[in-house]
Amino acid sequence: MYEHKALKKFGQNYLADKNILRKIADEVAPTESDTLIEIGPGYGALTSFIIEKCPQMTAVEIDSRVIEELGKKFPHLNIINSDILDFDFTAFSKKANSKIRVVGNIPYNLTSPILFKLVENKQLINDAVFLVQDEVAKRINAKQNTKEYGILAVLLQYFAEIKYCFKVSPNVFIPKPKVNSAVIHLTFKNTPLNAETEKIFIKIVKAGFGNRRKTLKNSLSNSIFKDVIQNDLPIDLSLRAEQLSVNDFIELAVFAASKL
Repeated sequence: MYEHKALKKFGQNYLADKNILRKIADEVAPTESDTLIEIGPGYGALTSFIIEKCPQMTAVEIDSRVIEELGKKFPHLNIINSDILDFDFTAFSKKANSKIRVVGNIPYNLTSPILFKLVENKQLINDAVFLVQDEVAKRINAKQNTKEYGILAVLLQYFAEIKYCFKVSPNVFIPKPKVNSAVIHLTFKNTPLNAETEKIFIKIVKAGFGNRRKTLKNSLSNSIFKDVIQNDLPIDLSLRAEQLSVNDFIELAVFAASKL
């Protein structure tokens, strides 16, 4: 079916079920005026369902083997042969004079870096529809006081509205992965903290979950926040990170920002 073998180093699993592809495209609901980027289109299976309604879409593809075929199949597709982690969202958005929409069947081994890349550029991005490992989708949606609740959940629930769309069987991929997948829709939102405090927020979330079994006091004592641990902290330091809500972490970040 495909000329080239899927490469493990790129985390490639080609989605081959047209019904699932159509459902993903329906979730994206592209329009002619969208500035839309598809991450890792491969041979263009999903591209074909989106480009009909968004003819000026852009594809960012790291695998140079498929570039020529993509160009032949979609003559009007703007193809960029690049790693999405090296992609300059700022320059792209400025040139388009528009916020960006993102879609993709993204490599499971790069899901977290790609999500963090979007968070770093969240002021430029409207929303993203991704096919990810089901376990990751559940982690993103996890609630406090659960084992799935961690850095991804806190950060993405702060920066975006999260929709778990639907589960996807491994049987619809070539080659077939060993795990279930899921489609998620992230819509980035206006956030209450300023840019500097948000940087502290991200660092304090990562520090808090640095060792899940430790209390906040111990976790923060081994981080750059060791000097802001005081008796007047707004959060009980005997708690563990998984016991804190997103709002609790916001309070901690605001407090730390006032002390640093």
